[in-house]
Amino acid sequence: MAKSLGSRTWILLAMLSAGTLAYAAPAQRGITVRQAHIYINPDSSAAKLADIDRGREVAVLDTSRNWIHVFANLGPEHDVTGWMLDKGVVRSSTPNGDVILYGAAADAEAEASKPRGRRNAAQDAMNLYARMAEYFPNSPRAGEALYRSSDIRWQLDKLDLVGRPSAREKDPHLREPIEEKYMKEVMKKFPRTKWADLAAFHLIDNKLCGEWQGTHECPEKESELYLKYAREHPDSPAAAEAMYDAAYRLADLIEIYRTEEQPSKSQDAKSRALRVSQDLATRYPQSDWGARGQALLYQLQQDIPVFGDIVE
Repeated sequence: MAKSLGSRTWILLAMLSAGTLAYAAPAQRGITVRQAHIYINPDSSAAKLADIDRGREVAVLDTSRNWIHVFANLGPEHDVTGWMLDKGVVRSSTPNGDVILYGAAADAEAEASKPRGRRNAAQDAMNLYARMAEYFPNSPRAGEALYRSSDIRWQLDKLDLVGRPSAREKDPHLREPIEEKYMKEVMKKFPRTKWADLAAFHLIDNKLCGEWQGTHECPEKESELYLKYAREHPDSPAAAEAMYDAAYRLADLIEIYRTEEQPSKSQDAKSRALRVSQDLATRYPQSDWGARGQALLYQLQQDIPVFGDIVE
């Protein structure tokens, strides 16, 4: 996704491209919710300059019947000026524009989840959600839209990084981190909301080990990270998941400490794992995480090893 230009910079670029900087009225901006052709002239038989995807921003320079002359952002360092049909472009003045953009983003996100979904649907959804939050910051859906955009970007970046050799490094500092600024923007713009809580949960990813390599350092550190999150974000939709992640790592430590011949630490890890699993099952009895906590509690009570491929 191209870096968003400020309104003033965007309008100046648009007017410069049209050669109308002096005495020009500010260009109106809009977001596309359909794929469209951009032509050299306001005529569908004219030469095509480019195609514009969903979620891209245009500055409207002029109109001609049912056509609009636009300065269009097609991606990083790729802008074009041309004509397109005046439909499927949501402005800040469009009635229910926030819901339209949100709905178009949700459609694109659903398309991306299909086995043979539309190409670039995830990027379309990411852009549409982000633009919705930008154009309609006071919408009741703005926080969720910005979070969803950031979440899609996070998952795409994570998928890209996990395939690199550095992803297996034990020390998280030895691999390239997932870009955090978009999640931090959610936390800054929508503090004390569940979207900020969920954004904070994602940030833990950058602190996790690639591979534990069978030693206690990683699960020990990671269990504390998740417990700290659960304490600091008790109302977060991710609090139960964080507790389970912590409990499971504590359960792993039981066997890891045994292999390291540290029986007292192994017993302490079991006691803590039992306590966190019981707390999880009690606090979230109707959630999947609560049920998984109950299953983990049963395994611990039965002395069933969790770590490794131990078969008794």
